[in-house]
Order: sequence, then structure tokens, then C-alpha cells
Amino acid sequence: MIDRSVSESARAWLSSLVVFAALSVPCLAANPGSPSPVLVELFTSEGCSSCPPADRLLAQIDRSQPIADAHVIVLSEHVDYWNSLGWQDPYSSHRWSERQNSYAERFGLESVYAPQMVVNGKHQVSGNDPSAVREAIRQATSSPRTSISIGDLHQIGEHLEIGYSADAAPHTSLFAVLADASDRSSVERGENAGRTLDHVAVARTLARVAPLNGTLVNQTFDIALPLNNKGRPLRLILFAQNEATGAIVGVAERGL
Repeated sequence: MIDRSVSESARAWLSSLVVFAALSVPCLAANPGSPSPVLVELFTSEGCSSCPPADRLLAQIDRSQPIADAHVIVLSEHVDYWNSLGWQDPYSSHRWSERQNSYAERFGLESVYAPQMVVNGKHQVSGNDPSAVREAIRQATSSPRTSISIGDLHQIGEHLEIGYSADAAPHTSLFAVLADASDRSSVERGENAGRTLDHVAVARTLARVAPLNGTLVNQTFDIALPLNNKGRPLRLILFAQNEATGAIVGVAERGL
């Protein structure tokens, strides 16, 4: 049975978060002369034997930030269409499969596949092609940027209330993701049976915050905490995405 309550350790962690959030400097998505923030989404599955190398590549990009003009913000989005092939990925959700399907339609692909990396919603490449991934990131740094800043955070029950500001961007909405900073699984069945798999920035909760029809200053929204987080570190990612083209025009991140 899934425990839908926030654990005592999580409550203690969130209480301390409220204290430190007020002292922290807002996370800016775009400052003149600063590296361009770029969002890299990896569609992956623990049931897929081709995916662990892509998981490692994403972690390496997150850790080393290999592109000089880019600040790469990463997300692992675990799809559920591999779950019938021997292993139920504990981080999978149909939400991420639907998001990947939406990208496939925009890119004119005949089908979805894993591992796939999507860079700023504009470029898609195999998650096992490091050169193509790096080139897509380089191309993304030249795109116009919308500024997003993350303000104070407060716990309200099993949700977080998040302060933010964002520039206007036509036909674009602001989205929020809470992701586990890292996760590890011992896979017992399927193509990766017997392996221990490590993941970074595992997406758990997604929310559409607001349309960016005009500049938003000192706004707030709330988002549900991931189930069974048990006080582990999280990442909050805000991104502005054009809902017609899928292009991501701004992104910001804060570790929690």
C-alpha cells in the first residue's frame, strides 16, 4: 500500500526549508552575460536495457556542465510503456509517456522510443549519442530567453507554496516540476535484471502554473509534494513552454 502521508522526516526537512528559503538569493533564469539555461529531458525506463548508458550520460552532463555557454538543467522522465515487459519501473508515470507522445507528434516521428533526449523542446536526439546531445545543447544556447526567478518557499500541508516572477512570453505557459535529486533501484526482472541503476533529477510532479500573457511579478502557486519522498533532496524546475510549438524559452532551477 502506498503511504500518502508526508513522513515526519519530510516535515522536519520542509520546516527547515522555510527558514532558509527566505535567506536565499532568487534563482534567475536569464541574466545578461550569464550561461544560457537549457532544459534537457531524458525519456527513459528501468525496463529498457538501452537506457542505463543514457542515464549515466545525463548524470555526467548535470555534474560536469560540459558546454561553456550553457547552464544545463536536466530531468529524467520515466515512461510507463516498458512496464509490461517484466519490470514495473517505480518512477514511471503515464504522464511522462503522454509528454513524450506530444513531442513525437511535433517532431513528426512515427513512434516514441527510449532513451530519447529532448533539448529545450526543439531538438530530439538519441539519449545514447553524446555528440548529438552536446550539439543540440550548443544550438539551444542561441535561442531567445525568458527570465524566470524562484522566490520564497513555504510548506502548506502536503504542498509547497512557491513564489516566482516571470517575463511575458506570447502563447507560452509556465510549468513546474518537482524531481528527486537522485534515486537508485535494484532491478529484479526484465532486461536489466540484477543491475543497480542510478538516476538524476527524476521527475515526480508536474503542474501548469499560469499563462505568460503578461509579466508576472511576486506571484505564488502551490504544488503537491511527491509521495514517499521521505525527506530526500528535491529539485524544483520552472520552465516556460510554447504550447503550440513545444519550444522551451526559459527555465530555472532550485535545489530543495
